Amino acid sequence: MPANRNALVRYKTLDACLRNRQRTWTLDDLIERVSEALYEYEGIDKGISRRTVQADLQMMRSDKLGYFAPILVVDKKYYTYEDPAYSITNIPLSDGDLARMNEAVDVLKQFRGFSHFAALNEVVQKLEDHVYSTAQKSTPVIDFEKNDNLKGLHWLDALYQAVIQKQAVQLEYQSFSARAPQTFTFHVWWLKEFKNRWFAVGLRDGKGMLTNLALDRMLAVSINATVDYVPNQTIDPDLYYRHVIGVTVSESMRPMLVKLFVTSRHAPYVETKPLHHSQQVLERTGAGIVIQLLVQHNFELEKEILGFGEGMQVLEPTRLRYIIQKRLRAGLDAYTPQELPIS
Repeated sequence: MPANRNALVRYKTLDACLRNRQRTWTLDDLIERVSEALYEYEGIDKGISRRTVQADLQMMRSDKLGYFAPILVVDKKYYTYEDPAYSITNIPLSDGDLARMNEAVDVLKQFRGFSHFAALNEVVQKLEDHVYSTAQKSTPVIDFEKNDNLKGLHWLDALYQAVIQKQAVQLEYQSFSARAPQTFTFHVWWLKEFKNRWFAVGLRDGKGMLTNLALDRMLAVSINATVDYVPNQTIDPDLYYRHVIGVTVSESMRPMLVKLFVTSRHAPYVETKPLHHSQQVLERTGAGIVIQLLVQHNFELEKEILGFGEGMQVLEPTRLRYIIQKRLRAGLDAYTPQELPIS
């Protein structure tokens, strides 16, 4: 294990002890806790010397790492922080740190526009905004769309690691339509995000058709070491989602041409943020535009069209036009006078 990583485990362990004011900490107590942490996180079972822990405490007190930790020795025996709110994890960025981070941001920004680095765009913007707000001591000037209360996000890392390490997972899952949860083995091939909702995509019990499982419907996730992982050897996610809006893909349905009329009021939004990469403008009039998509008919397509209300109209195909018309009528029926609350 690299020495700097070893030291980081020791510093973080000492910091946790010194912040814990529910008990007193002698040097021997700190040595014991650091030894336990090194064994727990790194498998090192030879313990740690008194001299090393004393040197660590001195290093944390000094300016070498920028900690300046206010470590006190009470009654010449017990170690603690003078400031109860102090932690080495709360150290503000120095001018040098900010300068180096600015340089890193400038370098990363050079890769914007390259398809291989497209996923870094948001990361770079967040880093740039953090550096600016720290240097200016101001609030961030970029507010990314997020939903911190979204259920299931805590499963992301476990599922990601399962894909990377090629391990099957045991899931307890309850869909919206199910009366009770089910437990089964799932082989995650990739993770998919659509409008702030995350899905695990893979094979249930290692066979059958590709399945989307929403993370917000997962009740428990654990590694199933008794089952051999079934890897993805045939499907390219980019090609898999080529003809859909959202995440619902039918392996048997062929994509269809969908023609939509968009009123002049909504046309600029649809043109600047296309519904799908296949979108083409077929006609322009004073009343609006006619666009065409090559997509499968799925729930997300219907929801996208309905989201524009009276501003979008299905021209073709007839079946989709009828379905949207039926759903709009059902929505209108929900607002009939007799259904409205009496004031």
